[in-house]
Amino acid sequence: MKEAVEVRPRDAYRIWLRYADGVEGEVDLSDLASRGVFRVWADPRVFKKVYIDEGGAIAWEGGVDLCPDALYLRLTGKRPEEIFPRLKTARTDA
Repeated sequence: MKEAVEVRPRDAYRIWLRYADGVEGEVDLSDLASRGVFRVWADPRVFKKVYIDEGGAIAWEGGVDLCPDALYLRLTGKRPEEIFPRLKTARTDA
C-alpha cells in the first residue's frame, strides 16, 4: 500500500498529496464531485477538511474516503501492475 503522509485541499476539487516514497503533486477530483457520497463536497467547507485517517485513507467528515493507492495511480499516471508487481500474471498458452 502506498502511504500518504500529507494532504492539503486546493480549489476546484483538487488536493495536494505527498507520499512516503517522495511522490507529491495535485490530484483533480472534480469528476467525483456531486456524485453519490461525494455530494457533501458541494459545501466547500467540507472539502477543505480533508485529512488522512487512522487507516491511511484520504478522508472527509461523514465517512467519505478514498484509497491512497487509487490516488497514487491518478497522481503518477501509472497502472496498478507498475507499482504492485504481484498483480502481474504469468502468460500461459493453452
